[in-house]
Amino acid sequence: MAQAKTGDQVKVHFTGKLDDGTVFTTSAEAGPIEFTLGDGNVLPAIEQAVAGMQPGETKIVHIPSDQAYGPRHSELRQEIPRDDLPDDLDPQVGQQLRVGQPGAEPVIVSVTDVSDTTVTLDGNHPLAGEDLTFDLELVDVS
Repeated sequence: MAQAKTGDQVKVHFTGKLDDGTVFTTSAEAGPIEFTLGDGNVLPAIEQAVAGMQPGETKIVHIPSDQAYGPRHSELRQEIPRDDLPDDLDPQVGQQLRVGQPGAEPVIVSVTDVSDTTVTLDGNHPLAGEDLTFDLELVDVS
């Protein structure tokens, strides 16, 4: 059986969990993800874990936050007046918004708090500051 190596197309079943055991993603219903090892389309630690695996092999990989989505940055949280939002927008906690920036690409932010007068937006990745554990199973290598 072939071991997965850089340049190979791989199919991987996965379950991602937080330290408290909460599952934040899984391929159980959608099927395995497919990617090319070395293309950088998944977290580097996952690519490193899959490299050398054979189809049918399983592995558990723990990824500290600094190797996953980095630390949370308080400066990426901002409270803005609700009046600054478009009139037709009814912000809800958990909602993601695309926010334009002068001279830069738009960014995706999450609504983390809503009051009658303000809305708190967070530009951190939802998994920033979290250590992650992935259960991996290599399904196929081609």
